[in-house]
Parts: sequence; structure tokens; C-alpha cells
Amino acid sequence: MKNLKMYEPSDKMITLIKDNYSVLQALGSFGISLGFGDKTVNETCQLNGVDTYTFLTVINFTINGYGDFENDEQISVPTLLHYLKASHTYYLDFQLPFIRRELQESIVPQDPLGQLIMRFYDEYAQEIRRHMKYEEKTLFPYVQSLLDGRPMNDYNIDTFSKHHDSTDKKLRELKLMMIKYLPSDAHSNNKMTATLYDIYNNEEWLRQHAEVEDHIFTPAIKRLERLTKQEDVSKNISSMVFKGGQDNGEALSDRERDVIIGVVQGLQNKEIADHLCISVNTVITHRRNIARKLQIHSPAGLTIYAIVNGLVDISSVKL
Repeated sequence: MKNLKMYEPSDKMITLIKDNYSVLQALGSFGISLGFGDKTVNETCQLNGVDTYTFLTVINFTINGYGDFENDEQISVPTLLHYLKASHTYYLDFQLPFIRRELQESIVPQDPLGQLIMRFYDEYAQEIRRHMKYEEKTLFPYVQSLLDGRPMNDYNIDTFSKHHDSTDKKLRELKLMMIKYLPSDAHSNNKMTATLYDIYNNEEWLRQHAEVEDHIFTPAIKRLERLTKQEDVSKNISSMVFKGGQDNGEALSDRERDVIIGVVQGLQNKEIADHLCISVNTVITHRRNIARKLQIHSPAGLTIYAIVNGLVDISSVKL
């Protein structure tokens, strides 16, 4: 059953944990250590260098299971990236080996069926590891490249393909086999029950991890991609305007500048030719050279160039 309470920065961190002990697993992934006393969520996050808004976004989402993050510009991508990386480390380096040890201890030695179940678990663990390592080698470096302002051109968040369904299916099969087909004595049964309980808890953890990626992380990266593209366009425009957009350092000739002024004034090629006492073909050649040098092909673009570079006065331009 969902908690339905939305926690705020002023709430005590200890209260949040008392209400939802599952939050304990998330604290380490955010880089928050125990021993925070009676500090609030905001105080604890600030003490550990964690973005409070992003922390509460993830926590409230995993507790209550709902939220609209498509246009949430306050979410910190670096904080999310750190959280997901640390979550992988926790699961791969601690949780998977821990459950394997539990499972091994709960199986009757030399039981052939038990050994088959161990092999099944190892296959499941390998599949989880492969999925998370893919993210670490491909997705996470891509996100970091966006944050660094050097986006990788051969990747985007839409190509990020998850395989949660297949791993969930394998885990469900493992649980059913343990419940249905592993006879044991009372002592082994207690161990098996405890192991199953941990597996169920970690199944829920994996589900929440996948939903954070799908519903919070992926929309945040899409916004970052859009922002990066907008910045690239702005840089290109600035380059054209303030550096003249010249190709290989080629400067405009005086005649080319005259042609630009004519275009800005709304004159046709023949009118420009008559005004400058040159042929129409020569005007067309000048316009081709202008487009090549400036990488500007529209009259509107040439108008902006002419105004910024002082070829015409903005008051004389018909907008």
C-alpha cells in the first residue's frame, strides 16, 4: 500500500526512514551516510553535497509511485547520474553476491535440484550484470558527455533499450522453483524462507530502479539533449554573426557587400545589377560566393548579418 505522503525538505530524515524503511537502500546510492541525528532532509542533503530537490523527487516517486517529470527542469542530472551509478555498484558488488551466499547456504549439500537452481540464479545474475554494464559503458558516458558540453554524436537516449522484462521473468521463475521444488529440513527451510524474502525485496528494488530510469532519468536526458541542440544552434549563429561566418578566413569583397545591401533593401537580381552597373550573371555569382563564405542562404539571414556588421542601419530595414 502506498504511503501517499509527499515528503518535503523540512521533514526530519529520521521520520522519512521510520515511515519507509526501504529508503535506507537509497541513502547510500545518493552518498548519504547514517549518523545524521535529527537533521532535516535539506540539512542532511546539503551536508552530503546532494541536491535536495532531486533526492526528494526520487524518494517520493519510489514511495508513492506517481509523478509527472516530463517538464521538470529542477531535477539535477549529475545527482541522478551519481545515484544510478552507485545503485549499480551496490547491486552488483554487494546484493547479488549476498543473495547467492544465502541461497547456497539454504540448499541441502549434494542436492542435484538445488545445484540446478544455483545455476539458474547465476544465469539470472549474469543477465542483470550484462544489462547494468551496458549502461555503464554506453549510457552513462553519453550523459556525462552532454554534461561536459561535448555530446557523443553517435548516440542518443532514444537508442537506450532496456531488458527489464526478461530479467523480471527469470527472477519469477527462480522464486517459483524455490517455493515448489526444494524440499528441505526445518533448519534449511528457515534459511530458504529468509532468502526468498530477500529476493522479493530486491525484486521490488529492481522494479523501482527501472522506473526511476524510465520516468525521471530518461525525460531529464531528453531535456538535456534539447538544451544542447539549442546551444549548438546559438553558437553557430553567433559564429556567423560575430565572426562574419567566413569560410577558411575568406573576407567579403566590397562588391559582395554592395550585393548584400541590395538584397537587404529588397531588390531583385536585375535591380541590383542595374544599380551596380554589372551583369545579372555577375550578381548571381556574387550571391553564390556570399552564401559559401557566410553559410547564410536566406534574405532574412543576410539582413541580420548586415545589421550586426554595420552594412545597413536597422532603422532603414523594412521588418
